[in-house]
Amino acid sequence: MRPATTPDVADLLDGIPGEAAAGASAAAVSQRRLPPSLEASGDQAELLDATLYVAQPPAARRWALPAPRELLLTGAPPLVAALLLVLAWELWIRVREVPIYLAPAPSRVIETLSAEPARFIEAGSVSAQHALGGLLLGAGSAFLLGVLMAHSRIVERAVYPLAILVKVTPIVAVAPLIVIWFGFGVWPKFIVAGLITFFPMLVNTITGLRTIDAATHDFFLALGASRWQVLWRLRLPSSLPYLFAGLRISIPLALIGAVIAEWIRADSGVGQMIVIAHGDFDTPTLFGAIVVLAVIGVALTAALALLERRFLFWHDSSVGP
Repeated sequence: MRPATTPDVADLLDGIPGEAAAGASAAAVSQRRLPPSLEASGDQAELLDATLYVAQPPAARRWALPAPRELLLTGAPPLVAALLLVLAWELWIRVREVPIYLAPAPSRVIETLSAEPARFIEAGSVSAQHALGGLLLGAGSAFLLGVLMAHSRIVERAVYPLAILVKVTPIVAVAPLIVIWFGFGVWPKFIVAGLITFFPMLVNTITGLRTIDAATHDFFLALGASRWQVLWRLRLPSSLPYLFAGLRISIPLALIGAVIAEWIRADSGVGQMIVIAHGDFDTPTLFGAIVVLAVIGVALTAALALLERRFLFWHDSSVGP
């Protein structure tokens, strides 16, 4: 039987090259040998080899930017569908002679956007800042609280009902109070957007941190890993697919929350533009604001997809069909 070796937890997850993780045996990874009384059995050696493969995937699955053909195949279908929808909308407006105060033609919306591009860009940048600030506040606090709840059933039973209460409370009823309590600056926008994004991130964080491979967890415990090492080197990497799923849900919610807060009280932003356009029956501007929000949402989602591809290159979700 070959002599068994074992790395410590840090070497297991940090110091192993991809080639060794893909096919090398545990004896080639580290030269520190166990005492004869602690030599691993064949089953333990197989467990070590399997754990190394999970910790470091093959080099062939390393992250790379999507190829132009892949980008084309991914982006072409939604672009074609959007173009067909716009053409049908334009045709319906012209054939039915719909009044502009009810619904403008896409050509009129494009004309409005091109007439004052700086106005729409400025409003969109303000709303994007409010949404990102709220996302950082809500998702960050949900992640920290989720770590505590994932490790303590008592904390979960104490806090989870309050989280559900925040979820089911209509944000349009709370937003005016938040503006009164925190003034008219950026913090009410951050808080409103953060409240909407809080619950999805909390649920995904708890689920992800608890969804770990039992055999790998036992292996960490056998190595004497501390709770912090298990969290940092096992639970957190295993939870990344759930965290990114929560962020995909939270990004559009943060944008909605920012717009709602701007409806209540704001000097700028897309929400404030929508309120003014609604009062003036200026439907081309109103639809232009909707287009700006859609562009911001798509851009943020695409940026998140690139980050997900970068950090989850080892996961099955990053591998195309």
